[in-house]
Amino acid sequence: MKWIEGGICAAKGFKASGVHCGIRSGRTKEDLALICSDTLCSGAAVYTTNKVCGAPIKVDRRHLADGKAQAIICNSGNANTCAPGGEHLAEETCKLVAKELGIPAGNVLVCSTGVIGQAMELAPFEAGVPMAAKALEEGSQGSLKAARAIMTTDTHEKQAAVEFELSGHTCHLGAIAKGSGMINPNMATMLLFLTTDAAISSEMLQKALSKDVPSTFNQISVDGDTSTNDTVLLLANGMAGNPQITAEGADYFTFCQALHMVAEKMCRELAGDGEGCTKLLECVVTGAPTVAVARAVSKTVIQSDLLKSAMFGQDANWGRILCAIGYTPGDFSVDKVRVWLESKAGQVYVCENAAYHEYSEEEAAKVLAEKEIRILVDLGQGDQTAKAWGCDLTYDYVKINGDYRT
Repeated sequence: MKWIEGGICAAKGFKASGVHCGIRSGRTKEDLALICSDTLCSGAAVYTTNKVCGAPIKVDRRHLADGKAQAIICNSGNANTCAPGGEHLAEETCKLVAKELGIPAGNVLVCSTGVIGQAMELAPFEAGVPMAAKALEEGSQGSLKAARAIMTTDTHEKQAAVEFELSGHTCHLGAIAKGSGMINPNMATMLLFLTTDAAISSEMLQKALSKDVPSTFNQISVDGDTSTNDTVLLLANGMAGNPQITAEGADYFTFCQALHMVAEKMCRELAGDGEGCTKLLECVVTGAPTVAVARAVSKTVIQSDLLKSAMFGQDANWGRILCAIGYTPGDFSVDKVRVWLESKAGQVYVCENAAYHEYSEEEAAKVLAEKEIRILVDLGQGDQTAKAWGCDLTYDYVKINGDYRT
């Protein structure tokens, strides 16, 4: 299993594009992405648990009810949430794509991201969808343009891909994603699209995705806000030619490993590009009595605004870590908690048995000056582990969100 180029187009038979269709007036950035497969795919998805959800999610639930899809259309600049006629517009957008690609509208999935509660019109899609269909291309450039088109406050495109073997057949799995703010998933994360040429049934594809979500996408937080439009879509067209995966076994577990590799890479990309952030934070919890406790502790730590602020200030205030551990829900003791702060500049041991462990403030400052910080927590009462990803909290986060609509 190895990393490769190509992103969402690394898998055989997938093409993508990104065009500007004018959803955001006065801007020229690509704002409409199209991804499609040469053949019908098995499909799987996870969606936000926010009670207020975008109109596209309601449409996608219907279109993916049979476990099949062939194309994804996604706009940035407007979330199509809490807006009049949102579902109708989403359905009409799917029909536009279906007409251009010559496929049924029910095999098109639709996503939107941007401002909530703002009315949308069909006109930009009527102009943009034909352009996007004509611009479809294979390889890294197609993936890059689609990744750029789904960005809102992101500072860079996010994509990844791996190559792996299933029963002697070379397979590929790739992804693009967007997400920078309003990130505290309860299902998946922001908008993230995955494609693979592995042959796998819809049922096993959904099982693999649902199994991976709790340890990856649900473990990200930038600001504690769960989006109305969070969606992860995974399409598999089977063009690698491997025997179709229809049950658990060696090929299924290899596929799950590939999915997890890409998912974890995207988690780091998303958390590290949090709005206004200067540092990626990764909390690794070991020695937990249960997986649930390990996940809860790691995510609670990276969600602490006080800790996030301390990391921005390069302050090794380990008490804030211990405080966050202490208010984490769950049945566990804090008596044996140990904490280290680590980066490529080194490691400092700051807390032992829930108390101060002597360390050099000078060395700690060097460790925290790096752009990627690992917070290592050993609960000392079991053998379960988990990770979570977040970022520091800076002045720029407030600036970005203070004038987000304007």
